[in-house]
Amino acid sequence: MEVHESAENYLETILMLRERNGMVRSVDVANELGFSKPSVSVAMKKLRNSELVRVDEDGFLFLTKEGQEIAERVYEKHKLLSNWLISLGVEKKIATEDACRIEHVISQESFEKVKEFLHSQGL
Repeated sequence: MEVHESAENYLETILMLRERNGMVRSVDVANELGFSKPSVSVAMKKLRNSELVRVDEDGFLFLTKEGQEIAERVYEKHKLLSNWLISLGVEKKIATEDACRIEHVISQESFEKVKEFLHSQGL
């Protein structure tokens, strides 16, 4: 399944919030991303229909297996690229913003090679 950048951002945000706070609701995603609650509600419906997210009876969001895999893949790219840019001397805020853009366009093959190189350098 092809997942667009916006869906990747939502999935990654759910994963990050879950790691940080334990439980996640749509309002948490809206606050984290600075989006309106109705916009996030529409996006969550699309993610539910794509079977990437499920919502329990209390309104808590959970990633499905496929949603979790996508979120982890994107988040791994984000963390590695952010840390690499910071290690090069890029200001943290800029490095994080740039990594967020790069993580969606870099191919998996290129990312794996960057990751191999950085690990071989002890980064």
